[in-house]
Amino acid sequence: MEFLSYDWQVWARDDQLPPCDHLDEAEWTTWLVLGGRGAGKTRAGAEWVRAHALGALPLAKRPCRYIALIGETIADVRSVMIEGVSGLLAIHPSGERPIFEPSKRQLTWPNGSIAKMFSSEDPESLRGPQFDLAWCDELAKWKNAQECWDMLQFALRLGNAPKQIVTTTPRATPVLQTILESARTIVSRSKTHDNAGNLAPNFLSSIVHRYKNTRLGRQELEGEILSDRPDALWQRDIIEQYRIEDKPLLERIVVAVDPPVTSGKTSDACGIIVAGVGGNKTSEVSTAFILEDYTVSQAKPLQWAKAVARAYHKYQADRIVVEVNQGGEMVESVMRQIDDALPIMQVRASRGKWLRAEPVAALYEQGRVSHVGQFKELEDQMCDFGRDGLSGGRSPDRLDAMVWAVTDLLLSKQNTPLMRRL
Repeated sequence: MEFLSYDWQVWARDDQLPPCDHLDEAEWTTWLVLGGRGAGKTRAGAEWVRAHALGALPLAKRPCRYIALIGETIADVRSVMIEGVSGLLAIHPSGERPIFEPSKRQLTWPNGSIAKMFSSEDPESLRGPQFDLAWCDELAKWKNAQECWDMLQFALRLGNAPKQIVTTTPRATPVLQTILESARTIVSRSKTHDNAGNLAPNFLSSIVHRYKNTRLGRQELEGEILSDRPDALWQRDIIEQYRIEDKPLLERIVVAVDPPVTSGKTSDACGIIVAGVGGNKTSEVSTAFILEDYTVSQAKPLQWAKAVARAYHKYQADRIVVEVNQGGEMVESVMRQIDDALPIMQVRASRGKWLRAEPVAALYEQGRVSHVGQFKELEDQMCDFGRDGLSGGRSPDRLDAMVWAVTDLLLSKQNTPLMRRL
């Protein structure tokens, strides 16, 4: 009876099995599993690794001895890919279960197959090791996606036909688009609702209903890769064109805050963006640089106020710019409870979100705003921001804070000539 309960061929949906039984194994290298939240992607990835570690037919013809497990962070690899409810430890019967050694970041199967843990935060850790199999989870969220993916390709050099599986909720990232377009990629797709029998009823009734027929819902629930909205104020190629990696010499730094109306589990996030301004001394043209996204979700007022204070002190900012349309004087008083010396400037919105954002979007097109590194959540909001003032069907908290920051730095007459290198 135990054997039957662990027989993945019996329980798997068609989209959780590689659609390649009719293909020679040399014809493909990557199995890309695209699915909505809770669609069963992790289970598909774990079962595929299990089969190849053990050499279990029909998914594998022989054991793979050296396996790479890569997630956004090491903590994600451990909590989701290994110890999660659909992770590698949970899906093995007792006689096949690998031994997990967290200190070595390693899983070892009874037959000697070994899986090593890696993080997208450290692409260089993939230099040197070599594998015949890899599992990449939530690649669309990886911090150094292209670098980490490139290093993995060099490391997949063992066995007759080394392969990799990518399990991810889709986002229109360059590396994911490249994988999808490769002739050596096979693709499976699934929706959140496909796995309804294994999901909490209230999740389906509340979250799914809330985001149904929205752009965010199409991505996170339907598993669609969505390109930029043609009517959005920002396009990804513009952001990418002016992105830089090293922090420049700056004249002024501000922390901009878009506080939520309410607090708790149902509240919007508190948008907190750190930005600075710099430029060529021989030119009157300055450039704004987005330095960090400190946004906090579902936080109480004192919690997001502490995050604002941390951002201010970390960057030795010149001031805090906070929108007070909703909270009025209360917004400033909350922050003063954390640090009474914070230099706070209150701003009020007299125009709609789209009208406030238009001149900032124009500065991006002129190359006068650069992102220092990657800001996935902020950039997703920017490239889905329409004339209704919403992004993903919701108020764009990160975007609002960014607009206030750039407005203060480039569209106001404030100047404090203090040069600093971060």
